[in-house]
Amino acid sequence: MCCIEVSRRDFVRIMPAAMAAPAGKPWAPDRWDPRRDFYTKAKPLTVQPVLMYATPERREMASWKSWGGVQTEQAAADEAARIAAELRTLASGAGFGLEILPAAKVKDAEAAARAKQSAADVTVIYPAAGSGALLRALIPAERDAIVFVRHRSGPVYYWYEALSVRYLKSAETPRLTVEDVVVDEAQELRWRLRALWAAKNCRGTRIVALGGARGKYAAEAPKVARERFAFDIAEVFYEDFEKRIRGALKDPARGALARRWAERYLAMPGTALETERKFVENAFVLYGAFMDLMEETGAAAFTIGSCMGTIMPMAETTACLTLSLMNDEGTPAFCESDFVIIPAGLLLRHIAGQPVFLHNSTFPHNAMVTCAHCTAPRRMNGARYEPARILTHYESEFGAAPKVEIPAGQEVTFIDPEYATARWVGMRGVVERNPFYDICRSQQDVRILGDWKRLLNEARDSHWVMAYGNWLRETAYAARRFGLTFEMISES
Repeated sequence: MCCIEVSRRDFVRIMPAAMAAPAGKPWAPDRWDPRRDFYTKAKPLTVQPVLMYATPERREMASWKSWGGVQTEQAAADEAARIAAELRTLASGAGFGLEILPAAKVKDAEAAARAKQSAADVTVIYPAAGSGALLRALIPAERDAIVFVRHRSGPVYYWYEALSVRYLKSAETPRLTVEDVVVDEAQELRWRLRALWAAKNCRGTRIVALGGARGKYAAEAPKVARERFAFDIAEVFYEDFEKRIRGALKDPARGALARRWAERYLAMPGTALETERKFVENAFVLYGAFMDLMEETGAAAFTIGSCMGTIMPMAETTACLTLSLMNDEGTPAFCESDFVIIPAGLLLRHIAGQPVFLHNSTFPHNAMVTCAHCTAPRRMNGARYEPARILTHYESEFGAAPKVEIPAGQEVTFIDPEYATARWVGMRGVVERNPFYDICRSQQDVRILGDWKRLLNEARDSHWVMAYGNWLRETAYAARRFGLTFEMISES
């Protein structure tokens, strides 16, 4: 059995929103709309660019200047304008929220102190010239920093030569590593900023945990999620939610909307109904009830425990299709209330800008694993709905669950946390086929890229998360911000 049961004594706190009357405010007819653009609830990353430079004075018969093409006030003004233009271009096509602050020009300790007071999330330092002491003075004590140096993209920088590995490993620059240095390439800067944006929006996530917060094979996982990732977990009693869902099922207006939404969903191209239509209609009633909880608590994500038992008689369906619907429109939604995998799922969700698929894995053999669960999103690339058969949930042969067909040849990224430890494993794979084994409904045979035999000694009984594309380097970069060890089976 793949899911976790939870008792009342395990709940930490009750959300007052769960005590709301079952009826609540009416649902808008367009509350569920498959044509609506995929959305991400997120804050922008604020970026403070800082140009570090020097204006040396000529001295006869002496070395009076260092390397570099920014050594006058005019050259510094030109370079600051170049930086601003490049960052505007980067932000306009980034695909995630960036707020670029005006570039600060720094050539002395006083200007460095002013720049360091910026409230930005990340400082991007452009060290065209200047001393090591000045550069150290610009590195924030608590915030992230990236160093951008020029070789060919503009006037060459002194610190293109001076930024040594020894300097970056010194005790005086603990927040900088070689991974925080970019030479010339805007794309190299963009993906690092994307990772930092994802880390910012993962940290402090407010998430509804219907049925309580748990951890598969790691009871400490919710505590770790609160401490390491600063999650705000809003736990909700099933005893109170039962009133809400039973009331919604009896409400004629909600029932009519659910039938309309179900009809529209089943009419989508590539959708085949192979369970009772009533299960699908009830899944949309459950969708409305879950989204009510999201709005009332101000949460950005959702998870449900006891999803293989407790919810079924209440909702007269399963939560599988409902979670798929939520993910398809942009709300991160996870089954099993497993806070071993949820932090990885939320981080990867932000990095990819697409839904993630939480699934079980299998024993690796011949570079192959099978990924399976009953809650797969259909809109895995954030735009296209993949074909799906709507079946029963496998273990119960009840309710509605999508069997999503992921295209053969699709590259995917996996994250496999080692229970609630601070170690995650990442890898890439290629989907080979969508079989129909006697296991959870959405299932893919995936070929692992890289040294797949290393997986044999990894913890596999916990869940994995999958996203379309290759996001290993971004995940590894972001993971460091949470004090995680991120090991890669595949090359990034």
